[in-house]
Amino acid sequence: MAESDYSELGERAQHLLKVLVQRHIRDGQPVGSRALTRESGLPLSPATIRNVMSDLEDLGYVQAPHTSAGRIPTDKGYRFFVDSLLTVRSLPVSDIDQLKIRLDRSGGAEALVGSASNLLSGLTRYAGLVTLPRHGYGAFRQMEFMPLSGNRVLVIVILNEHEVQNRVIETNRKFSADELRQVSNFLNREFAGKDLRTVRKKLVEDIDHTRENVNRLMASVVEVAEKVFVEQEAESDFVLAGQTNLMEYAELANVEKLRELFDAFNHKRDVLHILDQSLQANGVQIFIGQESGYEVFDGCSLVTSSYEVDGEVLGVLGVIGPTRMPYDRVIPIVDLTARLLGEALNPKSPLNSD
Repeated sequence: MAESDYSELGERAQHLLKVLVQRHIRDGQPVGSRALTRESGLPLSPATIRNVMSDLEDLGYVQAPHTSAGRIPTDKGYRFFVDSLLTVRSLPVSDIDQLKIRLDRSGGAEALVGSASNLLSGLTRYAGLVTLPRHGYGAFRQMEFMPLSGNRVLVIVILNEHEVQNRVIETNRKFSADELRQVSNFLNREFAGKDLRTVRKKLVEDIDHTRENVNRLMASVVEVAEKVFVEQEAESDFVLAGQTNLMEYAELANVEKLRELFDAFNHKRDVLHILDQSLQANGVQIFIGQESGYEVFDGCSLVTSSYEVDGEVLGVLGVIGPTRMPYDRVIPIVDLTARLLGEALNPKSPLNSD
């Protein structure tokens, strides 16, 4: 929201809104005028504060739930707080050490993603999620194929020095073991040592031309390589940890709300759509309540950041929790985790030297 959109709020109203948001984040209860009188530090009577709260309610920054005399922030109130009133604090050394020490570098990319997701969840007590690195990342070393039943083929890809990825593809016809061996020999000979972005770009450029070649080997290479390198690029997935933490928050803990959230996590499509928006942005992104565009996330906030290697964005990580989360602490946790994950995935990083 542009700064000019907030010109309707004076300094006194902004200060009272800040105090109200901070109190609601801490306690999770509606905040009354007496509490604001005590905590605001302003020489104002409860009656004056009630008038300011009434103005804030008319402007859409706070609301009175049910018949309570107290008020809680709306999504608009939280957005103003995050954009204009929030001071992000430095992380405690203990949190930084946990992130640096417990990020699992002993396995491949999936192990790193899993540990990052668990760390986000453990440090925030919300649900942590990390998308798997896009397939364009890494240096291609070797590929092998194994025919399965029907037209299915097991693909074994070795990236970088030791990372192994397995996936199953569905081809248009059944390939023999000998045909698949010829395909792997060709791909290994032509592309070993090149990064996957180069391999994919070269294949996309050559596919239409090569399809015209009647050579049966090349026809096989085109079909299998297209399934492995091109179509797989569109796929995305994420690792989720700590979703049961959300049951601890009263505003999310009714059975119907939890069912809808867990269904969204299982079906993944809506979550991935939100995360895809973060791929196109720089730094930490915050989606508050209805800003996500999905009703299932009303009452929730998503704090996300992309992670990258050598300037290339590989994926997104973040947390999902109630809108009344302590943004001053969550934002630096998400930001630092993204930077550390990018470093850990970079084979040239000093962190990965023996």
